[in-house]
Amino acid sequence: MRVPLVDLTAQFAPLKDEVMAAIEGVLDSMHLFLGPNTAAFEDEWAAYCGTRACVAVGNGTDALHLALRAADVGPGDEVITVAHTFFATTEAIVLAGATPVYVDIEPDTYLINGEQIASRVTPRTKAIVPVHLYGQMADMDPIMDIAARHNLVVIEDAAQAHGAEYRGRRAGSIGHLGCFSFYYSKNLGAYGEAGAVVGSDPELMRRVRLLRDHGSEQRYYHQSIGFNSRMDEMQAAVLRIKLRHLAAWNAQRRGHAETYARLLAGSSLGLPRIGEDRTHVWYVYVVRSEDRDQLQRRLGEREIGTGIHFPVPVHLQPATRGLGYRAGDLPHTEKAAAEVLSIPMYAELTRAQLDWVASSIEQAQSASTLPVGERG
Repeated sequence: MRVPLVDLTAQFAPLKDEVMAAIEGVLDSMHLFLGPNTAAFEDEWAAYCGTRACVAVGNGTDALHLALRAADVGPGDEVITVAHTFFATTEAIVLAGATPVYVDIEPDTYLINGEQIASRVTPRTKAIVPVHLYGQMADMDPIMDIAARHNLVVIEDAAQAHGAEYRGRRAGSIGHLGCFSFYYSKNLGAYGEAGAVVGSDPELMRRVRLLRDHGSEQRYYHQSIGFNSRMDEMQAAVLRIKLRHLAAWNAQRRGHAETYARLLAGSSLGLPRIGEDRTHVWYVYVVRSEDRDQLQRRLGEREIGTGIHFPVPVHLQPATRGLGYRAGDLPHTEKAAAEVLSIPMYAELTRAQLDWVASSIEQAQSASTLPVGERG
């Protein structure tokens, strides 16, 4: 049985008529960016996240970059974050002119270790960027307390946490700004590139809005040097349709995660842990194995899609060599990079597919324990 890591076709099929009609409507109007769909989506996404405002932008990397710029993060500043994340988190910090300062992750949730943050604060620290990873939010209250004590800005990287909650508050609504990617594979994904910044501080949101459109509030009048990061109307139209289904899709993902937890309880895999007072939305379902690469190969032989999020920690990437980090500096991050494996997770998975994945894992692990000459 073939089970892909993500199946976008299964999601698109029941929405096809509505999506195609919405795209046709955009093309009929030829209002292709910053039009009525973008404005409506901004209102709807802000309401969903529990913030006062939203600025729709071109992609998730831009969301982080513009949020940092809006918060006056720049040359000479330091930003505390993690290295167990997609490279865009660091990229945005560096593009803003600042220096990323990494702390390790919690070994069981893969989220930023809040206890290490305070020890890394210096007079140059300007911001903290906690990453809500795999669909689960970081432990935000201690982070906000540290930020308040040191007058720091908190920008949530919520690219993988659409609808996730921490103590009843949604991702993006706790920090000073929250940043989202609508990359196609996300719980709420566009059919191209798109992103958003949410927040409730009017001045910060005004700055983000200014920066996303060449520093201009009125066409051909430019108050500052900005960027070109405007969400196009077709992506906004698609996202508006899909947003209406997000709660149901997230509930289905939670159900699948519960099934995986039951089916894999007897395995030797490390299974995900959900932090207290949090609602996980399972962007990906990550298991952990010391024999990760062989497990991935054996699942591939059985047509089961897998992924590694992320195989090389950001602090050990060639692009960040100049920051001075070395192997061993972030032990939990580095160990996770060598052991984590993402298995299929999307709302449309069937029970038969879940069973096949779990049984295939069991068989792969059994084969790996045989003497070399007896393995299939």
